[in-house]
Amino acid sequence: YVPETVYRVARHYAKIRQPIPILQVKIYMYQLYRALAYCHSIGICHRDIKPQNLLLDPITGVLKLCDFGSAKILNSGDSNVSYICSRYYRAPELIFGAAEYSTKIDIWSAGCVMGELLLGQPLFPGESGIDQLVEIIKVLGTPSREQIELMNPNYNDHKFPLIKPHPFSKIFRLRTPPEAIDLMSLILQYNPLARPSASEALVHPFFDELRDPDTKMSTGKELPPLFNFSIGELSIQPEFSKRLVPPHAYGELLSKGINIDEFEPIPAEGLRIVLD
Repeated sequence: YVPETVYRVARHYAKIRQPIPILQVKIYMYQLYRALAYCHSIGICHRDIKPQNLLLDPITGVLKLCDFGSAKILNSGDSNVSYICSRYYRAPELIFGAAEYSTKIDIWSAGCVMGELLLGQPLFPGESGIDQLVEIIKVLGTPSREQIELMNPNYNDHKFPLIKPHPFSKIFRLRTPPEAIDLMSLILQYNPLARPSASEALVHPFFDELRDPDTKMSTGKELPPLFNFSIGELSIQPEFSKRLVPPHAYGELLSKGINIDEFEPIPAEGLRIVLD
């Protein structure tokens, strides 16, 4: 049983007008990207990432991704519905009506969640589908014709008012770590291909504090288990395995028969779910 949600925790901090401690943001977001890395590696796109779908144990800090009611196995060339995902967290390619999209829509949604935790309120609070796009344009600026084509090659109406991007450093609080702003700017891009994978997000310097053996929860408790990776997880992008697992976690993996220096990754096709 996981008693809380990230949504309720965020509301609590908003009510008392306090920012969520940055270490908590790191702990929550790291576990979300780890869950997404696994889902995406087996071919599943969640398609409804939002704070309400992130279950949380506030004592241990353990986060669980829930509600796979909108999830789908995405296959290249398949047509998918674009009216998916809760509005504040919808990737721009969905707003542009793309029928072919990738797991990068989840990455965008996760970036919106992270932005909300840093800001204390939704980053793009659109009141309708088109207003959602207006909110995104206010921050990222007007998408170029090339960017629109990368989101949806079949979208023909390119008439948008020319708005300059608003730097993330001006949107977030002064004390927001530069690494957080850097990760946000990598994730929240119009071009889905330019967004990092979930595994790439995990090795970003924003999460380096979690890899420090001396880091503890604010209560003094140990961090939740963050590095108990399976062979499958380490095989997603094997080039990151040594960056994913800090030296102090090698022993735990060895006890499960995983030698980080010698493990043989499972081929990508061996990870994906195949439905007949």
